Amino acid sequence: MTKIYSYQKIIDEYTTYTIVEPDYELLETEDKIITLCTIDDITYVSVPDSMQLPTQPECIDLQEVTITDELKAQIKVASPHVRLINQRVDAMIRERYSIGDEFKMLRLAPSDESTVYNDYIEDCRAWGHDEKAKLGL
Repeated sequence: MTKIYSYQKIIDEYTTYTIVEPDYELLETEDKIITLCTIDDITYVSVPDSMQLPTQPECIDLQEVTITDELKAQIKVASPHVRLINQRVDAMIRERYSIGDEFKMLRLAPSDESTVYNDYIEDCRAWGHDEKAKLGL
């Protein structure tokens, strides 16, 4: 499971203060903190439940976020990670079906061929959904 946290970066004359991440070489897991996006100067990060965060700078107010549908939609639009997942889903579909093939399936439905197509598309979408869930979205 994953939680989403938010914080505001603090910039002074000499330093930009951001979230302090653990020393990943010391962890027994490959999980990492993922910066999802910044919306209105608030940065959102995905943190695996299994990860204990190190002590943060006093000026960083790290808050666990309750994800509303509206915030989830905003993060999905702003996050380069979500865009990459969406692009990968599209690439998986394109490996097997062109846009023309997809239009053809609309005309063929219902048929055995369109059922195979629909099952494949749903598998691709499920993969994308699972990847976004890993980010807490």
